[in-house]
Amino acid sequence: MKIKQIHHVAYRCRDAKETVAFYRDVLGMDYLLAFAENEVPSTKEPDPYMHVFLDAGDGNVLAFFELPNSPDMGRDPNTPEWVQHIALALETHDELLDAKRHLEAKGLDVLGPIDHGLFDSIYFFDPNGHRLEFAVDKGTDADRARARAVADEMLEEWSRTKRAPRQAAWLHESELQGH
Repeated sequence: MKIKQIHHVAYRCRDAKETVAFYRDVLGMDYLLAFAENEVPSTKEPDPYMHVFLDAGDGNVLAFFELPNSPDMGRDPNTPEWVQHIALALETHDELLDAKRHLEAKGLDVLGPIDHGLFDSIYFFDPNGHRLEFAVDKGTDADRARARAVADEMLEEWSRTKRAPRQAAWLHESELQGH
């Protein structure tokens, strides 16, 4: 088996119309389609839902469910809010800075740009409380190969120690700066 790509990733939303408006009008994503049923197709449970799909570029689809009969949505209280997020790629650093200005002009709080070594990011929240990230790659092919070369070793060390391995510390230190 070989996965071809992500077909879609689905999250919950508070209001499907508000969510589509945000992703379409604020982030510029195309609204593709909607499914709505009064019964869950896979389980046959009587539970109405609206399922909306947005184009995240390159065949990637971001989807949301509005579930009016379920308790109000929340987030996992045991997971910090910075952990679970949706990262979307932009092409250039100038585009990242333009996106930050655009989002701030729409009244959103934006964190960043943050230097992650191989890419820069900004962070903000959608109307549902989902953390979003815009990221722009900046490392070289050699930088990515160097990071990949130590990935297995880092995972093994992390698994044993639960402490941050140092094999790729250069990503956040001066060696990569300027790329």
